[in-house]
Amino acid sequence: ERTHSRSAQDGEEERYTESHSTLMSSLPTTKRAKTGGRGNAHDTNENEKLLPHARINVIAQLVDMDGNNAGPQLDLPHDCTSKQLEELLNTLLNNTEEKGEKLPYEFYIKDETLTTDLGDHLAKVNASMEQVLKIVFAPQALFRVRPVTRCSSAIPGHAEAILSVSFSPDGKHLASGSGDTTVRLWNHESEAPKTTCKGHTNWVLCVAWSPDAQLLGSGGMDNMVRLWDPDTGESRGILKGHKKHIVGLSWEPMHALKTSNDIRFVSASADGSAKVWNVNKKIPLFSLSAHSRALSSVKWGGEGLIYTASRDTTVYAWDAKDGKIVRQLKGHAHWVNTLALSSEFALRTGAFDETGKREGTFEKAKERALERYKKLTRNKPERLISGSDDFTMFLWEPSQSKTALKRLTGHVQLINHVMFSPDGKYFASASFDKAVKLWNGETGDFVCTFRGHVGAVYQIAWSADSRFVLSASKDSTLKVWSVRLKKLELDLPGHSDEIFACDWSPLGTKGASGGKDKMLRLWKH
Repeated sequence: ERTHSRSAQDGEEERYTESHSTLMSSLPTTKRAKTGGRGNAHDTNENEKLLPHARINVIAQLVDMDGNNAGPQLDLPHDCTSKQLEELLNTLLNNTEEKGEKLPYEFYIKDETLTTDLGDHLAKVNASMEQVLKIVFAPQALFRVRPVTRCSSAIPGHAEAILSVSFSPDGKHLASGSGDTTVRLWNHESEAPKTTCKGHTNWVLCVAWSPDAQLLGSGGMDNMVRLWDPDTGESRGILKGHKKHIVGLSWEPMHALKTSNDIRFVSASADGSAKVWNVNKKIPLFSLSAHSRALSSVKWGGEGLIYTASRDTTVYAWDAKDGKIVRQLKGHAHWVNTLALSSEFALRTGAFDETGKREGTFEKAKERALERYKKLTRNKPERLISGSDDFTMFLWEPSQSKTALKRLTGHVQLINHVMFSPDGKYFASASFDKAVKLWNGETGDFVCTFRGHVGAVYQIAWSADSRFVLSASKDSTLKVWSVRLKKLELDLPGHSDEIFACDWSPLGTKGASGGKDKMLRLWKH
């Protein structure tokens, strides 16, 4: 009798297995499978329970970055991919290829980028199926930057270490400042030295381009700021006034300029002050003096504020019109080394688009710069990150409050450089602990750590489409990190010593780096 009932049950199970073969293949190994198919009704129920929730349809709502719904709630299959969601979203928003409005999008569920199909992703982030699933979408850059993969040339020229490199806002020029007291301009198309700007009497510590790419400013250990013509390399002015070396320069953004003759920039010095200069008159308009120790960084923001960071552990926000203090941002326990603005890319490139073109007249260029600024900041207040020797960072909204939005911990050595991605969604931090960390640019939440360098990381640069981070390190390598895959994309050896500076062209076509081996290296795909 027992044998008879056992064989009947086995036959039943065979039929069950055939009808569910597709589902069973995706099940974990159950007790019944291990015992060679013998089992009872209780095991069958166990398997019913084990069917992954990935197999059921998901009720979802597509939401933009500001929380506005796009279309109705959707019933999505579990194997839906981000490519299919993109098609669906473009249809919902009436973006058609004919109109040239079809956009690439990235999708986030619980702050994690959707890279696999929907079911696998939900299992990974442990999302609840009980409520309507919120899928946040964000438009991607229309152009794609290919990662720099090889050194196209190593150009000698500097006689001492290269301390700073910077591409112009239109991507046409490349400048470097060196310990040999010169600023050099390079023709990165023909990959040859273009001209040498001589005048400083000590190390050139920083270089910065005006937003219209017509002037280059440099600051040095000789306490002077000099202006240069990028086409001829001739001096356009010597600005004296600081008592100690210059640590940073920042230009007034294109959209904030009153007239084309009223261009201003700010210089920060180790004498504890920052000065705002009028370029045409070559005179300091006013001094920003409140810090009690040397400055380390300065940024001219897009909302009429100038930010200075100092070794006195504070950050100040100043009114760019008259130099009055607007906010004092306190919280760090040690020197503040670096500042980053969420609008930095828009401020850097001004009226230039991703191909390096701009409107002809000053008025039109100013309008275009404001339009780009608003688009990139999505009319939200400008966010500021400060990185310090106390191993922490703070996220601020200086125009709104003197209280930090968040304190960010994780690095175990001093933080040397912080930079927002061009779209403001992320920022990356470089530290002497050999790591580059990626953070959410809106909330300050930690995203991931990029490990691979075996020496301190000195500087980072973003690709113009926000998909890659380039890092320069003491270990003599550059590394390219993929933001989407959260891992190392490429290792770029080539330098024979520490790399102090790197930059990625705003057009995305080239990278440049320089360091202790005195060579300027150009990198491209």
